[in-house]
Amino acid sequence: MRIGLSGVLLLAIAAPVAAHDFWIEPAHFQVTAGVPEPFVVQVGHGTDRQRWGASANRVVRFGVVAGKGIRDARSSLTIGGTTADAILTFATPGTQVVVLETNHASSDLPALRFNDYAKVEGLTPIIAARSAAGRTDTPGREMYSRRAKALVQVGTARDPRGGTRAVGLTLEIVPQINPYALKPGVPLPVRIIYQGKPLSGATVKLNNLDFDVKPLAIKSTDARGIATFDIPRTGRWQLNVVWSKPTTGNPAADFDTIFSSLTFGWR
Repeated sequence: MRIGLSGVLLLAIAAPVAAHDFWIEPAHFQVTAGVPEPFVVQVGHGTDRQRWGASANRVVRFGVVAGKGIRDARSSLTIGGTTADAILTFATPGTQVVVLETNHASSDLPALRFNDYAKVEGLTPIIAARSAAGRTDTPGREMYSRRAKALVQVGTARDPRGGTRAVGLTLEIVPQINPYALKPGVPLPVRIIYQGKPLSGATVKLNNLDFDVKPLAIKSTDARGIATFDIPRTGRWQLNVVWSKPTTGNPAADFDTIFSSLTFGWR
């Protein structure tokens, strides 16, 4: 069973570049109402994948969004449990969104590693700010936090708009069509929202969670914040995005970086 809750990847290691993927994964994405479902929080990718090991006090938000209702599920967290990091039960049919958000941790990387990380993740604000300040060859210092969502299909009722509403995360991947309602051959557009507005120029990666050594596809968002992916209607999938901005008045960090993911699947 590989599963992953979203949001608390504030590991004590100062290396988001080495284990940047962070997501929530249920034992099953297609579940039955009233049946308890285990979730785990995962970090890393490929052979570096592991259960997230931070304490539950890193989590500032963990809940379930169904329609316009939000259920606080922080009492369900058992981060580091033997088989799961949370067990949730869904009472009503439809597409529901499990949401996780963490507080901040810090990272301090050598210049070469930090520059490579910023380039790979498409963090143009970091690259531009370091260049303008003449600090490209200095260590990279940032504070970072995590956001994660998992789309869970409860029962067989598939509303085309299910899961397509933003839930108020600072950095968020919002599908424009419910993945579970997509017709064969129809691509999935997602919009990236940052601080309440569509984000252009962000790098969005698609990973197959069963074979995630490298992304299956990498897209850049357009002026509307949209990136579009062709996704098979089988397997388990993860989309992730990272964005950053310079900090002000923080002597310990030059940038405030957010990692965000969205997971869904057909088994």
